[in-house]
Amino acid sequence: MAHQATPSSQKALMMELKSLQEQPVEGFRITLVEESDLYNWEVAIFGPPNTLYEGGYFKAHIKFPVDYPYSPPTFRFLTKMWHPNIYENGDVCISILHPPVDDPQSGELPSERWNPTQNVRTILLSVISLLNEPNTFSPANVDASVMFRKWRDSKGKDKEYAEIIRKQVMSTAADAERDGVKVPTTLAEYCVQTRVPSQDSSSDLLYDDLYDDDMEEEDEDEDESEMESVGEAGGMSAVEDGGTSTRRYDNQDDSGNEDS
Repeated sequence: MAHQATPSSQKALMMELKSLQEQPVEGFRITLVEESDLYNWEVAIFGPPNTLYEGGYFKAHIKFPVDYPYSPPTFRFLTKMWHPNIYENGDVCISILHPPVDDPQSGELPSERWNPTQNVRTILLSVISLLNEPNTFSPANVDASVMFRKWRDSKGKDKEYAEIIRKQVMSTAADAERDGVKVPTTLAEYCVQTRVPSQDSSSDLLYDDLYDDDMEEEDEDEDESEMESVGEAGGMSAVEDGGTSTRRYDNQDDSGNEDS
């Protein structure tokens, strides 16, 4: 039975996951929602120190399409978020996650949208930047955008926006405690790149399976090439008779006597 090839998107996601677990992005924890599903990731975001989000523990899901990285994933917060660029259902509205189409009405340049050179690491960095510096020109939450501008323009004197964010930050403490996570509150703690311990060996096994798939495909290609070379060099042909096969070489006669 022919060996079923692993989709290229799975191989790309496995390599990215392994890279992020070995060299994490500051302020994030990455895990799979289910160990057997590479297309759904759970992200925990720690609020950066010296910002309104300091001490927060925000959870989100990244869902990847089958044709990743040619199409962008979606990024949805599970934690309730009050932000100009986050919809009420938690979906993040950010240029890097928009399909690479030319849409003059959006006000975005094609170069600002998704392209296959982007990856999870660049998405995470873009999201944390967006939290601190909202885009109020095309808001997903108009009310939050208006409130943010009042807070920014008043240099913090209008406290309504800040008070809502701080309440949301405080409400995330229960989730952090439930997950057994210590949320960094200082810059020194935040900048420590913490590797996520594996719950079991399933991730390594999955990576090994994907690696083995590549090796098996290469071995099959090499074996086929070698057989073709041998057949061409020796003039080998196969004769099937009654379900059995025998081989003879064209430079030998049927009597078994070699030409002198």
